[in-house]
Amino acid sequence: MLINLDDLRRFTVARNFFRPTTLKRALDRMGFVQADPIRAPARAQDLILRHRVKNYHAGDLERRYATLDIEEDFFIIYGFVTKSLHALMHPRSDSRVPADDLGSPWPAAQRKRAQLLLEFVRERGAVHPREVDEHFSHGTVKNYWGGSSNATTHLLDAMHYRGLLRVARREKGIRIYSAREQVLTPTDAAKSVPPVNHAQDARSTPDRRARIDALVDVAVRIYAPLPGPNLSSLVSRLRFAVPQWQTELTRALQRAKERLSHARVEGVDWYWAKEEAVCGARRDRVRLLAPFDPVVRDRDRFELLWGWVYRFEAYTPAPKRQLGYYALPLLWRERVIGWGNLSVKNGELKSEFGYVGSQPRDRAFKRELEAELDRMRTFLGLER
Repeated sequence: MLINLDDLRRFTVARNFFRPTTLKRALDRMGFVQADPIRAPARAQDLILRHRVKNYHAGDLERRYATLDIEEDFFIIYGFVTKSLHALMHPRSDSRVPADDLGSPWPAAQRKRAQLLLEFVRERGAVHPREVDEHFSHGTVKNYWGGSSNATTHLLDAMHYRGLLRVARREKGIRIYSAREQVLTPTDAAKSVPPVNHAQDARSTPDRRARIDALVDVAVRIYAPLPGPNLSSLVSRLRFAVPQWQTELTRALQRAKERLSHARVEGVDWYWAKEEAVCGARRDRVRLLAPFDPVVRDRDRFELLWGWVYRFEAYTPAPKRQLGYYALPLLWRERVIGWGNLSVKNGELKSEFGYVGSQPRDRAFKRELEAELDRMRTFLGLER
């Protein structure tokens, strides 16, 4: 079967936008949803889920978090993961926190502070970072973005990453932490799994390899179809999920290429899951996508599929922005044809659109664009 770019476009859209279902089923199917705190007009996780969950409203994920059997954690980036995916990544032995540029293991003084903080959290049940800082007052440290963070907040993040703490819920967007049940101590956590070189423990190799391959398969299921270099980049990003196994990811990539379906289209090798057929019917539908939606998150793949460069410009100085602060890619049928900037003012949804070429003139597009704006109003809880 010969496959062309149009086939890949239809396949990408069809496989990502399955029939809307319950929130739990959508999360189980996806495995991971990227999180982002910017709300313009809603957070990325909500904008992603609204296309995949029936009757979804902004904030539903946060409101129902405690009942959904999910965790906040790093996968290829920070977001929400299912418990089954979480179990594949932990325990993170000798974990190296991304915010520390994959730095060295904790020194003795850091372990002591972590132990005291863990005991404090266990006594309280659930804690706000401000409450922890008021109790310990550990000063400040340089954070991942180059600014200054409270040292206790930084330590909470590090303990969360290592699996000592979990996010119990959020209050006004701020993580409330609790101790993980049957958790290891900070000292034991670093010793719980043997080093990456398992030459003296061959029995563990098949299980470890199966877990790594399962993680790769989850990532591919979310972001396929993938060009070869993009698949390599995606697998490399699993170093955040399993820092204890990051040296094994190169071999995991080779195994993935052997078991995935593959086609060469216009000089580029593309990969996707073996069980998936490249298909997808054309459908008259407009969708405004989150900047981190699985359809558009990979910017290089975006350019290959849709022939133009999409940039996320929230952190770009205003005079240099070309698309807007939080431009939402505009999907019409099987093509991303432009972008929209949405905002809420005085309870009304305001929208501005830009197009790569000219705006479609057919009545179907105009009708479907208005339908998408109506869906956005309902999602945001606005009156028409």
